[in-house]
Amino acid sequence: MKAFKNCFENSIDIAATATQVEQCFTDQALMHRWLNPALCCEPVGDWSTEVGSQMRFRLKVPLLQATLLSTVQERSPGLVVWGFDGFFRGRDRWQCEPQASGTRLLNRFEFEIPNPVVQFGFKTFAQRWTQADMSAQLRRLKQVAERL
Repeated sequence: MKAFKNCFENSIDIAATATQVEQCFTDQALMHRWLNPALCCEPVGDWSTEVGSQMRFRLKVPLLQATLLSTVQERSPGLVVWGFDGFFRGRDRWQCEPQASGTRLLNRFEFEIPNPVVQFGFKTFAQRWTQADMSAQLRRLKQVAERL
């Protein structure tokens, strides 16, 4: 079976500066305010979003303790791209686009699932949940950023 390839992309307009929005996806404490409670991000070493920095994303659900190692691949003002390789392979891109009334935040999650069993499970049980959760995370991030 061929590896599953997909891309989920979401955006949201936020009434906050690009700097405030960027803080929400680069500051660990702020990230935990909008991330799904079933996810936890832990730095490998000191917390950083500089290129080469790593973190572990842990999925905390009953009977499953999946961990995905992510490495910052690209970094510039208003942009962080995390790459990962594990049960998922791909990239998670977070990008601020300044607008007249605030900031548009784009999140693009590109991935493939090399294991056919994991691929089947994802397509059957988690694909819709993942897409819905990405939108919900952006709405929660918007609330955090607009309160800064």
